[in-house]
Amino acid sequence: MVLLAAAVCTKAGKAIVSRQFVEMTRTRVEGLLAAFPKLMNTGKQHTFVETESVRYVYQPLEKLYMVLITTKNSNILEDLETLRLFSRVIPEYCRVLEEGEISQHCFDLIFAFDEIVALGYRENVNLAQIRTFTEMDSHEEKVFRAVRETQEREAKAEMRRKAKELQQARRDAERAGKKAPGFGGFGSSGMSNVNPATIITDSFVEPEKPKVAPAPVRPSSSSKALKLGAKGKEVDNFVDKLKSEGEHVIAPGLGRKSSDVSKVLQPPINTESIHMRIEEKISLSCGRDGGLQNMEVLGMISLRVGDEKNGRIRLHVSNNDKKGAQMQTHPNVDKKLFSSDSVIGLKNPDKSFPLNSDVGVLKWRLQSTDESVIPLTINCWPSEAGSSCDVNIEYELQEEELELNDVVITIPVPSGVGAPLIGDLDGEYRHDTRRNILEWCLPVIDANNKSGSLEFSIAGQPNDFFPVNVCFVSKRSYCDIQVAKVTLVEGDGQVKFSTETSFISDKYEIL
Repeated sequence: MVLLAAAVCTKAGKAIVSRQFVEMTRTRVEGLLAAFPKLMNTGKQHTFVETESVRYVYQPLEKLYMVLITTKNSNILEDLETLRLFSRVIPEYCRVLEEGEISQHCFDLIFAFDEIVALGYRENVNLAQIRTFTEMDSHEEKVFRAVRETQEREAKAEMRRKAKELQQARRDAERAGKKAPGFGGFGSSGMSNVNPATIITDSFVEPEKPKVAPAPVRPSSSSKALKLGAKGKEVDNFVDKLKSEGEHVIAPGLGRKSSDVSKVLQPPINTESIHMRIEEKISLSCGRDGGLQNMEVLGMISLRVGDEKNGRIRLHVSNNDKKGAQMQTHPNVDKKLFSSDSVIGLKNPDKSFPLNSDVGVLKWRLQSTDESVIPLTINCWPSEAGSSCDVNIEYELQEEELELNDVVITIPVPSGVGAPLIGDLDGEYRHDTRRNILEWCLPVIDANNKSGSLEFSIAGQPNDFFPVNVCFVSKRSYCDIQVAKVTLVEGDGQVKFSTETSFISDKYEIL
């Protein structure tokens, strides 16, 4: 079968969208489509019509036609099957089969047409695969966004905690009538009348070496109160002068605040020339009365080589999984070497791994209905109490080796009945009135904080509080599959590498 073009046209032969799969001029395509309505016999029920050179295979779409232009020696049965797939693709992107709607989504249709036919020949795809290919959904992008959002939440939480500490320290100092730490040296007036050089000298210079006198105090005028950058340059110059004269300066920032910022803004991951990402995601569904309906864990090790001299390497995998995960290597990886020695290496040892690109070398899958493998159990127990409902919900970490961060347990609540009355609470909560949910937020769940509970009361029925959803991130692998070391193919010398591990919840619900 050689498909020349696929088009959506009006009953008068006007082309709305046309995709050519061979070299054809626009005039040629428009001429073929303009001649198409004149060739049809209205009195007969046919799905194709032929000329001396081409064959038209068509299907009516209300006021439009879906037309395939093929060669005369093509297989008519394959043509009809391809036509049906084209006709099913159009409603996926267009709500109504009208000329304006088709024109508005023309690029989406063209991209979908390209997934069906390549260079005039039909691809072995179905509608679900076409939808997946055109969406271009990326698991790596999801993981990156989840990690970035986690870092932002950690930074905000750390900033709030430090702000509370500084505020409490100021209150304690004011009650005691002493200087407030980190707020200057002149009582409550603070930083407004203190030269930055004086603060650095008092905080960072050793008292037994008073070689350099601090700069004279010059109160800043009100006109320069909002001028940025000038004092920072004076501070930098002063610190450089101290270092040049042998003084020991602990930190280059301004006292306590800069140290706080350095803790909040975590440094980026230090990646070596050989960097590996170990990514896992879990999908889990449990019943509200107990019982695991389904749990699936998907994992992958991605390798990135940044230096050409380290391209010919082997990865020694440490597999501590006891749950029965099924592993599969990349087709270019030596399967015998991996099955015998748990070593990932290329089939051709003379070849190198691709440079500066993430390559998945090993993936694994764990599927189970055994309740003993659930990493985090959630027990939600609503009970009616007159016109209201008392809800007790608790969590318990089953895998004590895991450390779950930024855990959010989302409980649906009835709308239009006001805010829930919170009783005992471990962690924090947020009530979102627009989405009608109660979010139970826990910064970390680990072996030291393996269980907790939340109690609240609100008007409603027991079924109103399901399904309960859980989301979290973790820097530890669930299946405990790691890379122990990396060696060169020649010489077996070890190579320095870095690893980044993430374990996230894709779907975690109690129905």
